[in-house]
Amino acid sequence: MGPETDFQFLTENSRDVILRIGMDLAYYYVSPSSLNMLGWHPEEMIGKHVSSFVHPDDFPMVEDVVERTLTQGINSDSITVRGVRKDGSLVWVETSTRVIRDEATGEASEFVVALRDVSERKALEEKLAAMALTDGLTGLANRRAFDETLSREWRLTLRRGSAISLLLLDLDHFKKFNDTYGHQVGDDCLRAVAATLRVAVRESDVVARYGGEELAVILPDTQSADAADLAEKLRAAVEGLRLTHSANPEGVGFVTVSIGVATALSRDGGTIDMPQGLLISADMALYKAKHEGRNRAARALVVAPIDR
Repeated sequence: MGPETDFQFLTENSRDVILRIGMDLAYYYVSPSSLNMLGWHPEEMIGKHVSSFVHPDDFPMVEDVVERTLTQGINSDSITVRGVRKDGSLVWVETSTRVIRDEATGEASEFVVALRDVSERKALEEKLAAMALTDGLTGLANRRAFDETLSREWRLTLRRGSAISLLLLDLDHFKKFNDTYGHQVGDDCLRAVAATLRVAVRESDVVARYGGEELAVILPDTQSADAADLAEKLRAAVEGLRLTHSANPEGVGFVTVSIGVATALSRDGGTIDMPQGLLISADMALYKAKHEGRNRAARALVVAPIDR
């Protein structure tokens, strides 16, 4: 067999999709496995531009590969993008691209690309990533996710010149609760409170287990008054669960929470380091709520510097 026959034999018997793409980024060869992986017959893809079969958000990565191979003399590259199947669904594919150059001039003449379905691998990676950011007991965001989200939302707050609020919630006399009813019941209590908070906030808000019996809610683009209103709503919702807690006199025998509310405004002349200042202020407000009798919310306001 000659080289062309060998190539055809390999491509027609491979589970990967093998593509030959011209310098205009149009397909001129597509292996038969495209039907199984993408739902497209080869003849339906031939002559069409690569962008027709790549998710629009991922196509810039394809353009980067083309740019690198043409301007930096790189002969091969690999990326992972979302391919568009014929039925409109998406499939994660790992693309291995090799540029073919003219032997005499060294000029690029075509791209040979192998596509491999890596959807199962991506699903596992996403599951593991989510697990790394999720508290195993409550299903809320964990401390790592909280820290990352707070930093990200503060940067967005600076960009918008808006406000961000933070709630810190502590279950009142929770150590006494565990001592009275046992840690298994304590875990059930935490799960119930976490579920109550999760359904009471906006989709854009992030509820996290900050540590132990302390929970937190990050409220992007939220002014102090609105944050205080939500804090009262959450306090009442937890009290409304009517979970028995005989060692909680402030809750008249039921589980309650104390809440610290802090809001940071990006303003000229601010001097507080952020977002640590917001966290410290919320903690101080929580201490105030406990000192004033528990089962209540207290709030603080932080004026933070605008990032110029």
